Amino acid sequence: MQQVISFIDQVARYQYLQNALIAAILVGIICGVIGCFIILRGMALMGDAISHAVLPGVVIAYMLGASFFVGAVITGVLTALGIGYISQNSRIKDDSAIGIMFTAMFAFGVVLNSSLRGTSVDLWHILFGNVLAVSTADLWVTFGMSIFVVAMIILFYRPLLLSTFDPTMAKATGLPVKFIHYMLMLLLSLVTVASLQAVGIILVVAMLITPGATAYLLTDRLSTMLVLSAMFGVISGVLGIFFSVIFDVSSGSTIVLIASLLFGLAFFFSPKQGLLWRALRSKLQQG
Repeated sequence: MQQVISFIDQVARYQYLQNALIAAILVGIICGVIGCFIILRGMALMGDAISHAVLPGVVIAYMLGASFFVGAVITGVLTALGIGYISQNSRIKDDSAIGIMFTAMFAFGVVLNSSLRGTSVDLWHILFGNVLAVSTADLWVTFGMSIFVVAMIILFYRPLLLSTFDPTMAKATGLPVKFIHYMLMLLLSLVTVASLQAVGIILVVAMLITPGATAYLLTDRLSTMLVLSAMFGVISGVLGIFFSVIFDVSSGSTIVLIASLLFGLAFFFSPKQGLLWRALRSKLQQG
């Protein structure tokens, strides 16, 4: 209890902690919402690809003195388009195209960074994030991206719903399935960039997948899944910052560990899908 009071007192006094909490909440919401569609469409590897592919954009933006958000978005979108182009114009399947593009882009980013003699980008913060270092300017950018992402999900909810669960029917009804797919790739790129400061390139895929996977074990309705996933993302962010401040450990890694713990609880104790409840029902049926 004393630690909770101490944390609240620090939040009230320090601007950087207030920024960190708001950023973690925003990232938790947008990662949770987009993550649901990534899971249901079987696109987890795409999230990993885009998160790694933004590295050269970050480094180039640093070299030009521009915002790394802009560079990351551009390279993220180009990577998503490149993956789609390769898979649609060759015998290479999606998973192979993803593997080729994201490793090439990530390697390109590392080479660019190593070529900056004495002024290279701090890769540690890019790879693993540091939500406690979020500036007010970064916060406004993240807020703007969050509003845009949530607005697009609300606006295109029905087309996304239909194209996710029945793409054949979506095509038959005249929905622009390809446009919806690439729009989702754009949103995924924006969410990835918005999450970089909080959890970093390496861990952003965990925040895209884990809250959504936790919600998936608890409900069969997409609308409920979206709300639960966003809620789990927010809980992970807030508790992650709390424990990282109290124990002086990496904020991004702690956020992901909390999200993983929530998934573990759902995996074992979910009323419908939980491993323990299924085992108990099986024993009762046998008895």
